[in-house]
Amino acid sequence: MTTAPSTVGVVGGGRMGAGIAQVFATLGSSVVIAENGDRAAAAERVATGLQRAAERGTLGGAAPDEVLARVAVAARIDELPTDAEVVVEAVPEIIDLKLDVLHRVEGVVGPQCVIASNTSSLSIAVLAAALDTPSRLVGMHFFNPVPASTLVEIIRTPHTAGEVVDRVRGWVELLGKQEVLVNDSPGFATSRLGVCLGLEAIRMLEEGVADAASIDRAMELGYRHPMGPLRSTDLVGLDVRLAIAEHLTSTLGERFAPPQLLRDMVARGDLGRKTGRGFHTWS
Repeated sequence: MTTAPSTVGVVGGGRMGAGIAQVFATLGSSVVIAENGDRAAAAERVATGLQRAAERGTLGGAAPDEVLARVAVAARIDELPTDAEVVVEAVPEIIDLKLDVLHRVEGVVGPQCVIASNTSSLSIAVLAAALDTPSRLVGMHFFNPVPASTLVEIIRTPHTAGEVVDRVRGWVELLGKQEVLVNDSPGFATSRLGVCLGLEAIRMLEEGVADAASIDRAMELGYRHPMGPLRSTDLVGLDVRLAIAEHLTSTLGERFAPPQLLRDMVARGDLGRKTGRGFHTWS
């Protein structure tokens, strides 16, 4: 029977990393976030997320401060706990950065620690090349916002140990989420399908087929999507979606080529919810 990990490491204190830290701390794990940037901002993201969870009644009766006390923010990867049972990498989708982070994590943690990447599109097999023991690496793709999302995509390579996959599946269940297990492939299942739909919606907007609100409403009402593809792109971040599209173009072909409108919006800083403006305006 899988038990909750007693100690967890997270590399990256942005929106995704803070959300991953929050859900493990809510489960009862002690969590250390390694963040070489604004550590106070990383801690504030967790605190804010816990307060919102308390308002929604999803903390199981625990007080936000009680859960927050289980989270620490460190400046360096070598400050991660050596006894961590799992470390989740949640840094930007830059392959050289991820390779460096994973290599450094392996140098800190013990041999039984599962190392997971939250990448949304990069090959787990390629990332595993950074490790001396590639069988311990697995994709653990959380969705934004992590505390409210019910899905975790688990990605395995031919070399990922079955015991590692089993442990991760058990942890996902304990987190109250549902897993989709996929084999390693560019974009996996979710990013590949989500980007495909999102890019076509951007092309339709670019061509003047309909405005953003109408395109989103059509998918929400006609296909029962909880969120339209342009609003979803705003939530993910236009810069993130562009990076994924460029990666999929290089690996799967021109059908994933990003529209010029997406490139233009990213260039001028309209990145979606995190900047207050994307295909929609966010308060």
